[in-house]
Amino acid sequence: MIPALRSLKDSGLRLAFLSNFTRKMLDSCIQSSGLQGLFDHVLSTDAVTSSKPDRRAYQMGLDAFGLPRDQIAFAAFAGWDVAGAKWFGYPTFWVNRLEQVPEMGVAPDDESKDLSGLLRFVRS
Repeated sequence: MIPALRSLKDSGLRLAFLSNFTRKMLDSCIQSSGLQGLFDHVLSTDAVTSSKPDRRAYQMGLDAFGLPRDQIAFAAFAGWDVAGAKWFGYPTFWVNRLEQVPEMGVAPDDESKDLSGLLRFVRS
């Protein structure tokens, strides 16, 4: 995962992490997994006193980057998160490690078993 994220970052993309975890939990996870310095924004839904898949959670990405929805690719590891992001209007990529069927009747715009396909997706 780290090589794929570095490749995305090195290609000039700005990255953010959006999670239902608290900021303290996110900071700890990022530190222990060696992901420091890869994300331009670490967004905790605590800031909007809500959680995904609430629209206020996904709005945080627009607010952080100051970009329209169609210019932000949302990569999710959970099918329900793909559904929430898609309903919000983001182009979606599903890291579908277990090759599951889409959840809630919502298919992603693209998917792969790991992050390897994400760079291809954001370039298309």
